[in-house]
Amino acid sequence: MRRHAPRIFSATREAVQAGRTDLDFFRLDPSAFRACPSDSIDDAVMEKTDRAATLMLDAGWDDVGSWEALWQVGDKDEDRNILKGDVLVHEVSDSYINATSRLVAAVGLQGHVVVETADAVMISPRHCTQEVKRLVEILKAKGRAEADVHRRRYRPWGVLEVIALAPRFQVNRLTLRPGASISLQKHHRRSEHWIVVQGTARVTRDDRQLTVGTDESVFIPAGVVHRIQNPEKISLEVIEVQTGDDLGDGDTIRLEAPLIP
Repeated sequence: MRRHAPRIFSATREAVQAGRTDLDFFRLDPSAFRACPSDSIDDAVMEKTDRAATLMLDAGWDDVGSWEALWQVGDKDEDRNILKGDVLVHEVSDSYINATSRLVAAVGLQGHVVVETADAVMISPRHCTQEVKRLVEILKAKGRAEADVHRRRYRPWGVLEVIALAPRFQVNRLTLRPGASISLQKHHRRSEHWIVVQGTARVTRDDRQLTVGTDESVFIPAGVVHRIQNPEKISLEVIEVQTGDDLGDGDTIRLEAPLIP
């Protein structure tokens, strides 16, 4: 890497050296990492090195690097469609439609790709699906969060799923693994209301510990040190309602790392 892609090597080394430890995370230096050229290991190194060898292999391999490729290799119905999830169609042919979180209904499509997720919906003729990277560039240029984060976010303690987001409030679904907890933290500019929908929660609120059962709730005012833990052997499901004028990570002061079983 140092010999064949020195700019990538220098940028990644600087990103690590200037990085910092944040409780149980290690965060690369953002500016150094953003400055790293975007290139594949094939182009950057493998096509240039004299320390590699290749063998012929006839394995029916396919890169499956696009939605068009998924349509090509998938099992199709009598109309040459691939339909996944909750999908209804009428006079649709030669298409790939994938619904992951809601009903998708299509009429009169031919040779299209429709991909629905909780984050966004993409619709494109099959022959244009490689251009999705242009949409990503537009999202980034507009500063859209969809370019960087998903509604479903995996954490060391479990999963956070954003259910609703609007000015001054956000609703999340938290799923904590048995024995796990979020970090001990506080916020200056937002309050939180936790409603337990499955399991039992052990909640720290300043110097008090509370046990909150199914269908019970607890309120965490701004400025209060807090933590939620799952003491049980089943997953803990919690609806979290955040209210305030700063709902981002910048208003989270972590005091202790999360508990990871």
